[in-house]
Amino acid sequence: MELLTPVIEALLGPDGMIYFAGAAGLILILLAAPMVMTKKVEPLDRIAEQRKAAVLDDLETERLSRHGKRNEHLAKYAKYLETEDKEELSKTRLMLTRAGYAHKDAVRTLTAAQLLLGLGLMALAAIYVFVLSGGMSMTNTVLYVMGPGVAGYYAPKYWLTKRVAKRQEEIQDGFPDALDLLLVCVEAGQSLDQSIIRMATEIEPSYPALASEFLMVAQEMKAGKDKPDVLRSMAERCDLNDITSFVTVLIQSASFGTSIADALRVYANEMRDKRVMRAEEKANVLPTKLTVGTMMFCVPPLLIILIGPSLHGIAATLSGTASAF
Repeated sequence: MELLTPVIEALLGPDGMIYFAGAAGLILILLAAPMVMTKKVEPLDRIAEQRKAAVLDDLETERLSRHGKRNEHLAKYAKYLETEDKEELSKTRLMLTRAGYAHKDAVRTLTAAQLLLGLGLMALAAIYVFVLSGGMSMTNTVLYVMGPGVAGYYAPKYWLTKRVAKRQEEIQDGFPDALDLLLVCVEAGQSLDQSIIRMATEIEPSYPALASEFLMVAQEMKAGKDKPDVLRSMAERCDLNDITSFVTVLIQSASFGTSIADALRVYANEMRDKRVMRAEEKANVLPTKLTVGTMMFCVPPLLIILIGPSLHGIAATLSGTASAF
């Protein structure tokens, strides 16, 4: 140890042994954490699990083999991965549902991803600061270690926000086509439930997000839920003004006893007009964006080509005049 101390102090400075001890302790904690958190499987639990798997049919067994173990691992740490605040838990689950992740372990998966990514990046940053780079002040050390950890913790939520926006854009783009198909099915004599199923099946290859929402509506109606509640749940999941207005139209049409086909026809025409207006708005913004790009990337090279030779000639003339004097 006496031979190792001068080497460490030469690499990391006078406080090198403190940094070395801290890094060694962090590595030992990371190595011991899997052994502490791993739970041994009891023989009786293993036998019960085998009997349960033997009772299930082939399809159910395959489904559990794909998702059951993952869910069981997350369930072990459910009290650490799920907040006790019901309101915050509900908001997180709603955001995950809007992003397309409606399974029951979505919140646990998100929290686990945040913790693992945050701790992993913080550990890598600590190794870099304490081992590879020395002579930093305490403030810089804290910033370099905590910065990647904070960024890794909030990165999954940032990605989730972008995923929600992308999914909402996909739903909004396919909604007019879905309304046209729904109107055709209703006018052909099918009920609203059958029309929704047929329409969702037809648009699934082009707009899978919108198709999944309508299929969920159809399944909840089959399960016996109240139709207005099912439609309001869809509007809350999508969080789009067009969907909310559509749900209001259907509920009011059913309440007042008016024709659903007439309401869908008027609303479908309105949605097509709105889609055209959105396309025209994007087209009108395009010249402004092209102008900015032109000013940034085309004008400077053009000025260099036009004015450059003149500036070079002027500079040569001035230098010749100066040498003459």
